[in-house]
Amino acid sequence: MFDNLNAVEARYDELMNLISDAAVQADPHEYRKHTKALSEIQNLVEAFREYKTVVEEAAQAKELAEGSGEDPELRELALLELTALEERLDTLLAEIKILLLPKDPNDERNVVLEIRAGTGGDEAGLFAADLFRMYSRFAETQGWRVEVLSSHETGVGALKELVALIEGQHVYSRLKYESGVHRVQRVPATEASGRIHTSTATVAVLPEAEEVDIQIDAKDLRIDTFCSSGPGGQSVNTTYSAVRITHIQTGLVVSQQDEKSQIKNKAKAMKVLRSRLYEIELKRQQDEIAQDRRTQVGSGERSEKIRTYNFPQNRVTDHRIGFTTHRLTQILEGDVSEIIDTLATHYQSAQLQEDKVST
Repeated sequence: MFDNLNAVEARYDELMNLISDAAVQADPHEYRKHTKALSEIQNLVEAFREYKTVVEEAAQAKELAEGSGEDPELRELALLELTALEERLDTLLAEIKILLLPKDPNDERNVVLEIRAGTGGDEAGLFAADLFRMYSRFAETQGWRVEVLSSHETGVGALKELVALIEGQHVYSRLKYESGVHRVQRVPATEASGRIHTSTATVAVLPEAEEVDIQIDAKDLRIDTFCSSGPGGQSVNTTYSAVRITHIQTGLVVSQQDEKSQIKNKAKAMKVLRSRLYEIELKRQQDEIAQDRRTQVGSGERSEKIRTYNFPQNRVTDHRIGFTTHRLTQILEGDVSEIIDTLATHYQSAQLQEDKVST
């Protein structure tokens, strides 16, 4: 592990030198690339450097404790400092192990947030609106931007469904565990008898799909040339200027003969081929996202709940990790950091345990 950390630290120093270089600073693309790479390892390097400093301080405290036998007061102070430093080392080591975990490639992305009313009639729509307000206010505290892409209101303050784009730093990494069925237990304003109703809303947090870049390998293409036909002037039917390109993997075939130049026809055909392959890839990506959303939110039945918001007891419980807090009012006002942090810690710990088992 420490060999890996030393290599990361060396890379950090290399990147610091690069972004200080005038030539790099003059190239916006290169500068952004290096600063992004730097930000990805900065927290790890800072934790590692603090760890090395504390190791040195602990060694000095231990040496002082062992060398002050005739001064019990000094020895006691040194032992107290050593204990505190060893505790700090344990904390830093745990942080470093988490920072070394493989990153989710989607963590840096913006998210598409989908909220839909589930079971419970009008009350479910009101709860869906409550959830959107909760996430919107949380986004404000994080400095994120929220843009409503579509919404369907069913009454005063109620939502049947809403789709929003949330843009900012580390949005997906913070919100990815919010996907699932959320359940609310409360007395609706229209309930005269004071009976508690149970309703649900579904939440899906999807990484924003980036524009697909189509890379075409030459070995995946079969290119045939033939004589042009139809109007085209004197050179028609006399030169092999027409081009037919077959994409072997998909079977797509594109022909182009409008230009007298074979090179120009090939360039046009490749442009058309790229567009068609892009359409296929985008459709596949969208189908995967749609399936991902269906997997995340289930059918909206109460039995699939991930979290319950109980108004009579001012209680919120996340059923996946057994976490309960009696701060429902603050949470619905956007103060959800405690739940999000606890979930992240839980799944990071589970991942660490998996890594131990696999090694």
